[in-house]
Amino acid sequence: MSDDVIIEIKNVDFRYEATSPVLENVNFAVKRNQSGCIVGPNGGGKSTLLKLLLGLLTPSAGEIRLFGKTPCDARIKVGYMPQYHLLDGAFPITAGEVVRMGRLGISGSRKQHNERVVRAMEEMEVAHLAARSFAELSGGQRQRVLIARALACEPELLLLDEPTANIDPGAEEKFYTVLAALRQRMTVLTVSHDLGFVNRETDLIICVNKFVTLHQAANFTAQNADEIYHHKVSLIKHDHDCFCHCQHEGHEA
Repeated sequence: MSDDVIIEIKNVDFRYEATSPVLENVNFAVKRNQSGCIVGPNGGGKSTLLKLLLGLLTPSAGEIRLFGKTPCDARIKVGYMPQYHLLDGAFPITAGEVVRMGRLGISGSRKQHNERVVRAMEEMEVAHLAARSFAELSGGQRQRVLIARALACEPELLLLDEPTANIDPGAEEKFYTVLAALRQRMTVLTVSHDLGFVNRETDLIICVNKFVTLHQAANFTAQNADEIYHHKVSLIKHDHDCFCHCQHEGHEA
């Protein structure tokens, strides 16, 4: 594995117990500072692939390496934002305390931890929410706090699961600006069921529907989309620079 390849997946299969394979013969690599979007239909295996990269699941066959190590051993270099937060709304925790969770397991002084938490919150423009109850925040504010938590560990690889799922259109536009800045200094993989999330700054489109195919974003076509979604897909331009969207029989998928 060369130094510029930070994700390498070889001959990976995964199945849940005695079920048929969820993922089969997966092979691809992502280089340092590349950005990618993992797309595909619901139930196609996107979340399973993400959990394999995080070390939360173990392949039934094959090998996964992040930075030349197993996902568990490389975890300190990986920031992760889940699609759904699992915090009990009644649990008394502030936004600042949520972000501080991103420093768990990382060595450093209290001052260093504090500085990194503040920096991550400032970058996501949520520093003014530090003392607010996490449960009281809007969907967009929670998303930005969770991304700040992922950034608090100073990751080299950032994994975002459906990052625009719970935010309104106004907040979504701001998110694309933040994402563009993050891509300048780290490898970012996002997960989405919607091809509309892919934008012109994305290098790779990782299509997942049991099997995985890797495309250069610049060369991605409607035919490629048809093959992964198994129905007709239209590619259209969006105001936030996204260049494709999944449509089926005239209705958005």
